[in-house]
Amino acid sequence: MVAQGWGRPFEDPIKVGGRKLVTLRDAGEYIAGLPKAEHDAPEWQAAVEALILVAESGGPTVFVASRLAIRTTLRCSLTRMPQRSGSRKTTPRT
Repeated sequence: MVAQGWGRPFEDPIKVGGRKLVTLRDAGEYIAGLPKAEHDAPEWQAAVEALILVAESGGPTVFVASRLAIRTTLRCSLTRMPQRSGSRKTTPRT
């Protein structure tokens, strides 16, 4: 028997740091545990809405997994990006 609701597993678990998000519940708990400012960001709120939609309506888990993977990847890459100064060196064209 396949799990229903929040216990439904993703087709492919999402790896976040040393943790695996295996079910919709895992993903919801991960998002709930984010710092408030990050949790309240529109992209994470969209991910929460997708989780709820899939958990309550039985939609495809791959939809939520894709959104969460993109958000997680962006979050990780943004924290590793070097800060750029506001000024740019320009070379005059001749």
